[in-house]
Amino acid sequence: MDFDAVMEELEALGKERTKKMYISNGAKEPVFGVATGAMKPMSKKIKINHPLAELLYSTGNYDAMYFAGIIADPKTMTRADYDRWIEDAYFYMLSDYVVAVTLSESDIAQEVADEWIDSGQELKMSAGWSCYCWLLGSRKDDAFETGKISGMLDRVEADIHSAPERTKTSMNNFIYTVATSFQPLHDKAVETAARVGKIEIRRENKKPAILDAHGNIQKQVDKDRIGFKRKYVRC
Repeated sequence: MDFDAVMEELEALGKERTKKMYISNGAKEPVFGVATGAMKPMSKKIKINHPLAELLYSTGNYDAMYFAGIIADPKTMTRADYDRWIEDAYFYMLSDYVVAVTLSESDIAQEVADEWIDSGQELKMSAGWSCYCWLLGSRKDDAFETGKISGMLDRVEADIHSAPERTKTSMNNFIYTVATSFQPLHDKAVETAARVGKIEIRRENKKPAILDAHGNIQKQVDKDRIGFKRKYVRC
């Protein structure tokens, strides 16, 4: 399928209800409103096509940008490419679920994510922490330096309450992911979650959300799901 065929198919798959949901979460026009599951048949036909992914991502259309992440080739993307993608990721569903996910399948994931975490920019920081969540939830424990992840837990505990709203969410997810997917620091992550406590997230035009990493971790403990790893990160 070429660019025009993909755009036509995405438009045909769009649903008004889904579009409204995406917009309520921060998406801006143009957006068709395609459910992620509806993209799977097309992604199976195309598989990996990075030139096409770049064309789709550059449209500014949310659905096309999301689909770009599915068919991109993470290992051919450079640091400059990822920086370009994150600059165009204008809300969290792009920064955390497209760019961070794509980055997590690259060989330079940790070094790029580290830079974004240090950037001081809300969505870059959020994407950096989210990338570590995808990494920890899919790669073997020995792919990480335990001391580094431990230091990151300390950083979350110190900074989460003063962090930007979206970054708070990703930092909270990081505590949860360390506890559930990185066994060497399970106990420390549980203790960190208890000290951090519940986090209130203020959202535009919505009621505040309450995040409770400690409670959610305990649910996974009760289900005996500690050590869980995803087989696939992208759809």
